[in-house]
Amino acid sequence: MIISVEQIKEQLNIDADDNSDNALLGRKVAAAQDHIERLLGFKIAERFGGEDQDPLPAALAEAVSQLAAHWYENREASVVGMSAGALPFGVQDIVREYRDYSFG
Repeated sequence: MIISVEQIKEQLNIDADDNSDNALLGRKVAAAQDHIERLLGFKIAERFGGEDQDPLPAALAEAVSQLAAHWYENREASVVGMSAGALPFGVQDIVREYRDYSFG
């Protein structure tokens, strides 16, 4: 995963010592990263952050963090009494900036 459970806890303002939701947070981060990678058309670790690769763009880490936090805070597919978008504001813009539009 490109962001850690500790980082998502910081995003959500969860006390670092509160480990009660660590497994759930890890699943949300993994699912968010998988979803972002499907939208991008490539695995993030195959393009960024490794030896002889460009560093991981902060914007991609932010997109995963925002989506994981959104899914953690909105655990159902719908929200009663509110308008809920499929992706948090900005995530689609970040994906659009890094997406692989090539075919083949």
